Amino acid sequence: MAIKKDSFVGTMIFTVTLCLLCSFMITGTAEVLKERKLVKKRDELMRNVLIAADVDLSGQDFRALFKKDVKPLLVSIDTGEAVSDATVMDFDPRMASINPETSIKLEKKQDKAKIKTRANQVRVFKVFDDSGKLTSVVLPIYGKGLWSMVYGYVALKPDLNTIENVVFYEHGETPGIGDFLNDTEWTNQWHNKQIFDDKGKVAFKVVKGGAKEDDIHGIDAVSGATMTGRGVQRSIQFWFGSEGFEAFFKKLKASEV
Repeated sequence: MAIKKDSFVGTMIFTVTLCLLCSFMITGTAEVLKERKLVKKRDELMRNVLIAADVDLSGQDFRALFKKDVKPLLVSIDTGEAVSDATVMDFDPRMASINPETSIKLEKKQDKAKIKTRANQVRVFKVFDDSGKLTSVVLPIYGKGLWSMVYGYVALKPDLNTIENVVFYEHGETPGIGDFLNDTEWTNQWHNKQIFDDKGKVAFKVVKGGAKEDDIHGIDAVSGATMTGRGVQRSIQFWFGSEGFEAFFKKLKASEV
């Protein structure tokens, strides 16, 4: 039976068909954009990890370098045990930290980094040279600055104490003041500084007025950005303490991961 296009039934069929077509197009576009967003996030992650590990990326394919030299691990913060599988790169630490099933609420005395909740797992990266020898371990840190959360990666040499390099990739601190976090003149001060003292306590500090030349734990604070620098110091104290990577370090030193 022929249906007149300008009839009520014809109009309804046309409307429903058009709606379904648009819905399929929007769904398809959303999936494409979602995948592109994931690819971009993975690329940013790989670049930041390699930069933190002080790998020279000039003229090189960072994706190939990462695949060849980096082993991502998903680590239980409580036990230090690690797994490595295809899902590690897509692990979402921010979602994990706010999901009650995958995180814990920190007590005030525990929460030096002022993050309120902490995920039960964390993603870390072991970096190797061409001969397969471990050169550094890249660890994520984040904590409250003055106005925002400051996110970064710290790479430690195989002694799990000496800093190889650091990169801060996201923050919302005051423009023009918080920019020092991405200033290589400041981040270069981190090279070869030590996180722990001889007793194994976190001794790294950001020193107001400037660190002494022979201070193996201190770097200079930046004038006008005291609170941001203090937030970075608190992040280091938290993540390299008992609430952070301590159990993982014990496992790694025992060659169990």
